[in-house]
Amino acid sequence: MSPGRKRSNLSQRTEGAVTAEGWRPTASIEMLKIRASLLASIRAFFQRRGVLEVETPVCSWHGTTDSAIESFSVCYSGPGAPFGASLYLHTSPEFAMKRLLAAGSGPIYQICKVFRDGESGRRHNPEFTLLEWYRPGFDHHQLMSEIEQLIAELLPDSEPACKLSYQALFEHFLQLNPHQATLQELRQCALSQDVTGLEYLDLQDKDAWLDILLTHCIEPKMAPGLCFVYDYPASQAALARIRPGNPAVAERFELYMNGVEVANGFHELTDADEQRCRFERDLETRSSTGKASVPLDQHLVNALTHGLPDCAGVALGIDRLLMQISEVQNIDAVMAFPLERA
Repeated sequence: MSPGRKRSNLSQRTEGAVTAEGWRPTASIEMLKIRASLLASIRAFFQRRGVLEVETPVCSWHGTTDSAIESFSVCYSGPGAPFGASLYLHTSPEFAMKRLLAAGSGPIYQICKVFRDGESGRRHNPEFTLLEWYRPGFDHHQLMSEIEQLIAELLPDSEPACKLSYQALFEHFLQLNPHQATLQELRQCALSQDVTGLEYLDLQDKDAWLDILLTHCIEPKMAPGLCFVYDYPASQAALARIRPGNPAVAERFELYMNGVEVANGFHELTDADEQRCRFERDLETRSSTGKASVPLDQHLVNALTHGLPDCAGVALGIDRLLMQISEVQNIDAVMAFPLERA
């Protein structure tokens, strides 16, 4: 789920997929029972708290503008649209859920399949399961507490989570202030960590080096257990608001479990004009990097104009959570039919 994740070659994964044994699930029947029990426990948790389960469309007229995420597009040939019109499989139910919040839904959650093109590997499948929920009246710290309460119910033996700011995380592991370091300082720090291949990279974006440092130099060293990392750089805000009085920091967090990112959350941006500007900047980045343009979601902008309540929201990867609970190293072990057997 992180923007800078390493993507593997799909053609390598799908070679020889149609075999005599290819009809079998990759997850054991026992694992499928664990998944079913986990989902039932999650639904019970939210029912007790009065959080409404909702469903939103998988297909949309709008794709994600994020330059680090690619939407699958499908061709629609029915009535009500030009022949061959493109629809996009959602990469997250976020936009539609925010429209429900603006319409007065109150607290909501959804468990659904989402789709991201080009993402396949040990921790990635192009089709995966997200739990996403929104809490009006919460900020990101209050939502972190509720996530910890959910995990405690799912894993009664889990230890309390640690909480570190993004800056404190980098200072602890790399003795580096990520908000103040120059691009050259970030590159030199990465090269000093002896990660193979970095010496050939010529990245001209600070966030790209920050992501490499996080994924290659920090995550492997993180202690077992739960750790919330919060207050990301404003340049990585996505749909989070900027902290009042500190324009360098976004009110965004991620949850790590045994050094693996399993959730990404925001104190949500409610400013329609700022949201449109961010969408437009994303599209400029896509254009400059040769990626396809996608139609931005004007429905979401209109919903923000109408009025999104002050809220916090989070997306939690069910498959990665199952991997951590079951102590397996490959996402295939928690899915009935991953890509090569779909």
